[in-house]
Amino acid sequence: MDGEKPRMLIADDHSVVRKGIIKSITKKFPDAEFFEASNGAEVLQAMTKDRWNLVIMDISMPGRNGLEILSEIKAYYPNIPVIIFSMYPEDQFAVRAIKAGASAYISKDISTGELEKAIVTILKGERYFTPSLMELITDELLSKTNKKPHELLSDREYQVFMMISAGKCLSCIAEELNLSVKTISVYRSGILKKMNLKNNSEIMHYAFRNKLVV
Repeated sequence: MDGEKPRMLIADDHSVVRKGIIKSITKKFPDAEFFEASNGAEVLQAMTKDRWNLVIMDISMPGRNGLEILSEIKAYYPNIPVIIFSMYPEDQFAVRAIKAGASAYISKDISTGELEKAIVTILKGERYFTPSLMELITDELLSKTNKKPHELLSDREYQVFMMISAGKCLSCIAEELNLSVKTISVYRSGILKKMNLKNNSEIMHYAFRNKLVV
């Protein structure tokens, strides 16, 4: 960083989460300049207006999800590091996030010290992987070439798949993702077709059998 004040963009649809992140790391980074975004559109708009040293972004945001926005950031601004900061466990989205270009995937229950450590590492130009994420990446590399059915899904399809697996109804998913029920139904149809499943019960059974949900 060479003495430069780090500029960090915090993206989450919940203001209390954004404020909490900023408050928790301000002591470690007293000179940092923090900015906020509440959805993917605001993140992409911010990308065109300013230069950023780090983006900390949630997966679940209204409209386009964090993984989609991550892919776009890396396509146009490949040198800007992105931390995916999510409530989802590592085994659900972390490997996808790293493949899409994230510099770290961090659970929201992480300690402040661990988050600070991750940020320091990333601002040095490195990536930050927890031991459990390293194990997931190793397993991915050592796994068979043939992909499992759920690995064929797009990032948005996979997100909808996980929400159905958790027992959420289509209208609830639509409301949470700020999309229409019709759009969610289209994603569901794609999921069923790609995975050769018949209904939500089979989706839930598949997720449980493959240890994608507890």
